[in-house]
Amino acid sequence: MRETAERFRAAVEKRDLCALEDLFTEDIRLYSPVKFRPFEGRPMVLGLFGVLLRVFEDLRYVGHFDGATQTSGDGTEAQASVLPFRATVDGKEIHGIDMLHFDGAGRIKEFTVMVRPRSAVHTLGQAVLAGLQADGLA
Repeated sequence: MRETAERFRAAVEKRDLCALEDLFTEDIRLYSPVKFRPFEGRPMVLGLFGVLLRVFEDLRYVGHFDGATQTSGDGTEAQASVLPFRATVDGKEIHGIDMLHFDGAGRIKEFTVMVRPRSAVHTLGQAVLAGLQADGLA
């Protein structure tokens, strides 16, 4: 699964949405720090990533951890990778992690994003909402 996580990281750093599409399952679920219900399905998650890649300035991954964890969607244990990152949104420094859960074929089936500090979560939420609205996704 580390290979998928590395491919994900490279695609995000290159801002390559086409490369991300191949890494996601059709029914991927993305849990956001700014929305209670997950974003569901490859088209919606790719649309969200289109917004995120515009909103995040100087996004960089600063680590990688592998393991296993229980998924939220179906409660099964899945291989997982955690990718800590740093970025800036509207002048605010963000610290966060992307937690990727993989299916048996090594594709990303669940994605959880955690961000700090709280003021950055608020700023990120406003920027993402504006982007989703501009793209007709919200």
